[in-house]
Amino acid sequence: MENQKQTSFTFEIDNFWEKVDEIRSPIFLSGGCEWFVQLFPKGNNVEDHVSVYLCVAKPKTLRLGWKRRASFSFIMLNQSGKELGRWPEISRMFCAYTKSWGRAKELPLKKLKEKGSLENSKLIVKVEIQVHEIVDEGGITGKEMVDVGGFQVLCSQAIPVSLLFEKHPDTAANFRQRNQLVKTAFMNLLLGLIETLNKPPHSFTDTELSNARSKLIDLTQVGFNVDWLKTKLDEISLVRKKANAHVQEPEPDDEHMKVELMNMEEMVTSTSQGWLVRSWNEWKVRLGGYGHVRYEKID
Repeated sequence: MENQKQTSFTFEIDNFWEKVDEIRSPIFLSGGCEWFVQLFPKGNNVEDHVSVYLCVAKPKTLRLGWKRRASFSFIMLNQSGKELGRWPEISRMFCAYTKSWGRAKELPLKKLKEKGSLENSKLIVKVEIQVHEIVDEGGITGKEMVDVGGFQVLCSQAIPVSLLFEKHPDTAANFRQRNQLVKTAFMNLLLGLIETLNKPPHSFTDTELSNARSKLIDLTQVGFNVDWLKTKLDEISLVRKKANAHVQEPEPDDEHMKVELMNMEEMVTSTSQGWLVRSWNEWKVRLGGYGHVRYEKID
């Protein structure tokens, strides 16, 4: 299909500072498709930012294998129409795996708190969107690919890769490989390493740690900025090192303990102090874990 004409949609949020939960705009039509805007006034898994996403409306009613490719951008305005934030246009493929795209850190809340920014606590959200491709129905193989940050990844990997670039935007800044197959292979290596390092530190073997460090070196050599992963790997190694260095208390010497108990029993039985005999009986019961020490009641 030919590119559809760019359209825009605007909706207003009153009493913005009182909002806490997710906000959804009314459904609107663009490029023959239904959409809505999803906004988190206190951020979506981030702090001190407004998070905004463009979402496909009623995805469960669409046919198997549907796809939508669209370019879009968000503009934030106050009641007077003054722009509070505008970000570069991004192009994304929407499908059953990725029904929404956007930015978790769309607008810093501190900017909205600046004097005169948000008049009467009203925020206006405008989305400009152009639909480039529509597939109403298609086969699903599980191997459909989408582009995220210049990397071709599986649709099922799109969200994790998008979150990766959002949290660590410089991850691939120095990556110079152009071949898409090579890029995909290294991205899979990176995603696999991230998954591995999310395991509990005590569950790692020396071999797993060695393999993880080798993969980290490979990723660094091709240009990935993964210092944050190196820090995590070092922390895991330190936890394991401390665990392995922990020296357990030595078990008591059974033979030595037996001799000491026998000597003490002989001393107790030779006395006529009833309270001492009773105390000794009580302690022998408590020390009954030493099966080789024969317990006899002393009358």
